[in-house]
Amino acid sequence: MTSDSDSRALGAFLKARRAQLTPRECGLPETDSARKVAGLRREEVAQLAAISVDYYTRLEQGRVRASAPVLITLARALRLDDDQQRYLYELAGRTDALPRRRRPAQRLRPAMRRLLGQLTQTPALVLGKRLDILAWNPAAAALYTDFAAIAAHRRNYLRMLFTHPMVRQLHHDWADDAREAVAALRMEAAADPDDPDLAQLVGELSLQDPDFRTWWAEHRVNSAGYGTKRYRHHLVGDLTLDCDTWASPDGSGQRLMILTAEPGSPSHDALLILTSWTTQQPGTDRTEDLK
Repeated sequence: MTSDSDSRALGAFLKARRAQLTPRECGLPETDSARKVAGLRREEVAQLAAISVDYYTRLEQGRVRASAPVLITLARALRLDDDQQRYLYELAGRTDALPRRRRPAQRLRPAMRRLLGQLTQTPALVLGKRLDILAWNPAAAALYTDFAAIAAHRRNYLRMLFTHPMVRQLHHDWADDAREAVAALRMEAAADPDDPDLAQLVGELSLQDPDFRTWWAEHRVNSAGYGTKRYRHHLVGDLTLDCDTWASPDGSGQRLMILTAEPGSPSHDALLILTSWTTQQPGTDRTEDLK
């Protein structure tokens, strides 16, 4: 159990830590309005940790004991290192729940890399946990955007749907595609509800986009591995593509997403034009692993 002094110390630590962070560090949009407090606001921390503002406020005031899942998401939201995490758990009286080890980094399977290298005339992506983009072929970069220009920890299919202007404008039926992607993430979340990276992603998008907040709250789920997507590309015009995903059989959670068009169709011809301009090798970030 925690003492009153520990509860007060926990609140002081949370308040001090959020004062040390900036919205930019946490992937939050900057605003022109003057901030009354240094660092993050309480509501911003609550959103990043996927908890209510009232609950977080009571934590800072020492009026409620934090659960283990909340400590996990707070540690991620406040960017705590290993020593700071241990201190957080000690103040909360939950050292028994301290994570024993970090989740292993997501590493691209060699078989997936080989498949990407063999797919030269059709866009293909390898998606990992939380719809993180682990790898892509040149055709996918030509269709979507230059993934290599995006930091590895920000390279997420759902995040890009909501926050990347070029990717958002590319989708002719953006609302339908984005809502289905939210439902797919909700389905995946059931397998690891305590994943701090998932809580970070949900908190970030909830804070930035009202559509995401609405669709996430609907609790719709979707495990479909196929469908049709319509794109409006700035170079080759309209494309109607079949989207199919295949899950890796090794339990890694990695999926190969491929976009194809009916041979002889205008979309197929447009894809051939698009891919004829690409000569690079399949892309992955070899310097950073995703959690």
